[in-house]
Amino acid sequence: MERILFAFLLAACMPSVFAASNTDLTVSGAIVPSACMPSLTNGGVIDHGKMTSRDLQPNMPTLLAPEELRLEVLCEGETFFTLTTLDNRAGTETINASNHGLGLTPNDEKIGSVAFTLFDPVADAKPVNVIVSRDGGISWQLSPYLGHAAQTSFAHPGVNAPIALKHLSARMRAFSLIAPATELTLLDEIPVDGHATLQLKYL
Repeated sequence: MERILFAFLLAACMPSVFAASNTDLTVSGAIVPSACMPSLTNGGVIDHGKMTSRDLQPNMPTLLAPEELRLEVLCEGETFFTLTTLDNRAGTETINASNHGLGLTPNDEKIGSVAFTLFDPVADAKPVNVIVSRDGGISWQLSPYLGHAAQTSFAHPGVNAPIALKHLSARMRAFSLIAPATELTLLDEIPVDGHATLQLKYL
């Protein structure tokens, strides 16, 4: 009890130079009037099937046959949004850090990478362009890229700026690369283990 009382008296006698400082904390955000729901055909699953070590290039990456899904975005009303991805196998990509990883072998060897692209987008029954921003939305350029290294949106032809839309449909193509066979330990079956999350964010 004496120690507690002493601590209290000591604090009370401290000079004013030790008075507490403060700062403001602001919580911000926005509630949008309509929601959007993205979806992919085949449940978002791309299956390259089985391949043998003989199917792989020994000293250079092997490009697998491109696979395609259809992307749909349905909004309750005309809405500005961007698309990005979260690479759930981050750190396992090869060649290009903008791509998505395909996992590791049991010996921690990088299996390969996959790049996603969008083609022939149609917004509310009208053809549009795919545009991307790599500086947080300050500037936009034409590009089919869809991934974690940029924001992807859609624009009217001739104007590189996002538009509000209600219904989007586009072809999403996946280009998968497998690392050179000489860089992989191929004694047992190795699953290609790519996994990414498609994220829709409102502008």
